Amino acid sequence: MANILVVDDEHGIRDLLWEILNDEGHTVELAENAQQARVARTREKPDLVLLDIWMPDTDGVTLLKEWSSTGQLTMPVIMMSGHATIDTAVEATKIGAMAFLEKPVTLQKLLKAVEQGLARGLPVRAPVPTQPAVAVPPSFYVQDTTPTVFATAPVAPGPVAVQSFELDKPLREARDEFEKAYFEFHLAQEHGSMTRVAEKTGLERTHLYRKLKQLGVDLTRGKRSGS
Repeated sequence: MANILVVDDEHGIRDLLWEILNDEGHTVELAENAQQARVARTREKPDLVLLDIWMPDTDGVTLLKEWSSTGQLTMPVIMMSGHATIDTAVEATKIGAMAFLEKPVTLQKLLKAVEQGLARGLPVRAPVPTQPAVAVPPSFYVQDTTPTVFATAPVAPGPVAVQSFELDKPLREARDEFEKAYFEFHLAQEHGSMTRVAEKTGLERTHLYRKLKQLGVDLTRGKRSGS
């Protein structure tokens, strides 16, 4: 995944964007002002920057101009603001910003802008003449006749649990289906214990609970099956 720099003077906005982007699998660096952003830009070399326009020391448009004039605008930059005018947004895009997000930023618009920004920032690769091999984990097998992946996981004691996933759908939908089945499996294994599931999956308890609610997982299912 990508390395993303979030520059915003509001602590709550930084934390929210960190949670969302980290949940998407990205590495997220935070900066609360232009000076911290300069340091992070040099140290981390981000793949994409989310840059607030109104900041107390140096505003985002000025920082964008600085990066552009010094040859440091080598990554896609998405501007953010809750008070910027259309003229400001147009100015930022003329300087080199690829998009503008109005606060409060919605989840759908944020993820779409990030996806487009990262796609623009990816290097162009030569086409591979042969069909790429797909690395399949031991718990998966792919049938040749249908575009379906079957995940099998033994439950001891008891029969083998089988879950199928259709591949002919958007990545996010397919991933959500897999993650839901994954967490439901572990909840059943741990008899609904959020603490043990958090330890087993490597997530913090609060993050895990938020994830389960987002996926629509029935939190009582594991307790019922284990009772």
